Amino acid sequence: MLSVKNLSLAFGKSILFKEVNINFSPGNCYGLIGANGAGKSTFLKILSGDVEKTTGEISVGPNERMAVLRQDQFAYDEYSVLETVIMGHKKLYDIQKEKDEIYSKPDFSDEDGLRAAELEAVFGEMGGYESESKAAILLNGLGIKNNLHEKKMKELEGSEKVRVLLAQTLFDNPDILLLDEPTNQLDLASIMWLENFLLNFNNTVIVVSHDRHFLNKVCTHIADIDYQKISVYPGNYDFWYQASQLAVKQKREANRKSSEKIDELKTFIARFSANASKAKQATSRKKLLDKLTLEDIPASSRKYPYVHFTPFRECGDMILTIENLSKKIEGTEVIKNFNLSVYNGDKIAFVGSNSLAKTILFQMITGEIAPDSGTYKWGTTIRYSYFAKENQKHFDTDLSILDWLRQYSEEKDESFVRGFLGRMLFSGEDSLKKVNVLSGGEKVRCLLSKMMLEQGNALILDEPTNHLDLESITALNNGLIKYNEILLFSSHDHEFVQTVANRIIEITPGGIIDKRMSFDEYLEDEEIQKIRDELYHGHADLTL
Repeated sequence: MLSVKNLSLAFGKSILFKEVNINFSPGNCYGLIGANGAGKSTFLKILSGDVEKTTGEISVGPNERMAVLRQDQFAYDEYSVLETVIMGHKKLYDIQKEKDEIYSKPDFSDEDGLRAAELEAVFGEMGGYESESKAAILLNGLGIKNNLHEKKMKELEGSEKVRVLLAQTLFDNPDILLLDEPTNQLDLASIMWLENFLLNFNNTVIVVSHDRHFLNKVCTHIADIDYQKISVYPGNYDFWYQASQLAVKQKREANRKSSEKIDELKTFIARFSANASKAKQATSRKKLLDKLTLEDIPASSRKYPYVHFTPFRECGDMILTIENLSKKIEGTEVIKNFNLSVYNGDKIAFVGSNSLAKTILFQMITGEIAPDSGTYKWGTTIRYSYFAKENQKHFDTDLSILDWLRQYSEEKDESFVRGFLGRMLFSGEDSLKKVNVLSGGEKVRCLLSKMMLEQGNALILDEPTNHLDLESITALNNGLIKYNEILLFSSHDHEFVQTVANRIIEITPGGIIDKRMSFDEYLEDEEIQKIRDELYHGHADLTL
């Protein structure tokens, strides 16, 4: 049990948390959500003792161990991979280290022998003799194969180090897990492994993530940071989001009878419970949901940008044809003899381990770079609009956001542009900020504003959810679901791909897989997985 009582945190006059009271119970996974700057990571650091609270108490059950996902990739450079994982259980690791130091003494005394015997007994009781095999199982599950286990951490790639640090956190069944963005730099197989691990984990988990599919899969509760408080609600992220939208709608409809609102709430909860049958602890969660009242539904202060793409006209029959397109980068063949016909209504998600291949393909068909060979042709009715993954060139200017966006608007009136920016959460003085000092998320919202003004009937988006918060991801996701023209995109956001795409194209080292189906259907199709195995044969990375 992890308890928080009357917790407050202030930086000068700025109050982040005020009198927060929560009990985090074993067997539950709490998704910690909140707007950017609300204090999600700070709250985890308070719980772990890395940040000092202003007032309040944090208590952990007797003899309970807390594990925290560390982000410092260089802290363990001189240790082996296996040793780094075992260091996740400090007491066990310290005993092992002391034991090894005693045995390495050249003048081993009787006193040393007695101490070593004591340590061996405690080490055995703690399961120390199985520690390396336990660590190896975690590492293999996260895609760190046996040939890397004895290497030093400094010999690993950055994404491999992230997985080792995650294995360190999960090692030897901690009582409380604090996970800040655990899916960052994980491939699909590792994310699925982590989901299953947490679904079978019987202790307490608190997780911060921008991956909605992950939150929906593993969370039994949502802990929402809002109004300097943290409120806990049963259910996963989808339930919290839909419930908060229902609350906003019902507050607007002040004249409706309370009984009608209650009936609407009951219908909503019944529908959600029926659709949550695969979720963790579905039966107990349903009981919690059934107890919710109208007053329990969160009235969130969260703001969502308004993302709506309006094409200048419908597409004709001819969209895009690509024939034998090829490109080498620094002597390496990234795209080879690529062929594609795009049809009316296509929303194509490009997936696969090689992010560079997808980016190069998008750059070629938008004229950013020239192919080495092959051709592509857009239809005469097509006006495409392109969101590039690397987009800094658009912001190498000291223009204000207002003047920057006005460049791309046919309507130059300031009130029109300000109104447009307001819907994208740049209101008042925000619109006068210089674009060269914007955060990553703010730049993405600017580029999406530009694309909406361009009114393309074919949208090309290269990993558009990078840098966005949950609210902006949700708004973009909903906007693209409603968009009825052509969409070509890449993304590592499972929920985004599943809800938007109707066609999946995977670029593998051995060729292309092109299937007209949803992403989940693609992943669950056994025949497709056999084809994938053949096309990736001899290549270690099966990342999607």
